[in-house]
Amino acid sequence: MYSMTGFASRVGSARVVSGLVEWEWELRAVNGRGLDLRLRLPEGLGFMEKTLRDTLARAVGRGNVTLSLRLRISSDGASAQVDPDALQTLLAALDHVGSQAEQAGLLLQPPSALDLLGWRGVLPASPNLATIPPEDLEALLRPELDLLLADFLQMRAQEGQALAQVLADQLEQIAALVAQAKGLLEQRSAEMNAHYRKALALVMDATEADPARVAQEIAILAVKSDLTEEIDRLMAHCAAGRALLAATGSVGRKLDFLTQEFNREANTLCSKAQHLEMSRIGLDLKTVIDQMREQVQNVE
Repeated sequence: MYSMTGFASRVGSARVVSGLVEWEWELRAVNGRGLDLRLRLPEGLGFMEKTLRDTLARAVGRGNVTLSLRLRISSDGASAQVDPDALQTLLAALDHVGSQAEQAGLLLQPPSALDLLGWRGVLPASPNLATIPPEDLEALLRPELDLLLADFLQMRAQEGQALAQVLADQLEQIAALVAQAKGLLEQRSAEMNAHYRKALALVMDATEADPARVAQEIAILAVKSDLTEEIDRLMAHCAAGRALLAATGSVGRKLDFLTQEFNREANTLCSKAQHLEMSRIGLDLKTVIDQMREQVQNVE
């Protein structure tokens, strides 16, 4: 069993011809009704989107999943090297402009060293991702994605194990309450029969109703109030829940449906109880089932 929530991140770097490439992967997921994949990639890495989506879709069955990648490229810490030819050309041009301005009677502000370094061509252009072939970038980043996904799935599995234990405990609470309800069936039936007999006697004393007809109506009411089927279905749901917890793969949707069935039977039990202790058990059942539904929302 996997939890739908999870987080993992990885950082890495590699030297390439144009400089030092550094990256940071981040993968996070929260609860969702289906599988919603969102990718946040740097500009120019759109060629990787399909591969990334396919990889995530094979590994994750459900949840709102966001994969982010940040990339930067630097000159690998090397000192800036001035292009001497470009600098000489620039200085010659500045000298010529200065001479022409002086002849025209104009006084120009001399440029600073930073102004000269900022001129295109004096310093080599800063490296950028466009200088790295796409296949080289993918070769650098793809192994990191596999490691990131492994960390992510491990976290989801650990949380899933904790969820499975919580759900198993809640299933046992439900099973224990159902067993209590089953044990009350004979006592409840006897008390209800006594109540019906008393009601029958009162009716017969107050009216001239046909005793056979009144007894038939009371028998119909007794059949309608019987809880044997509801309790049998609750026991069957407990067995189905244990099987789902032992299964592999995505079971969150099935567990969610099962809790709805649990709740339906508990509601029926409460409405038909007509018995103080049985009503208490029904309310306790609803409480545990609601707690179980909350936990199931986190299961993939």
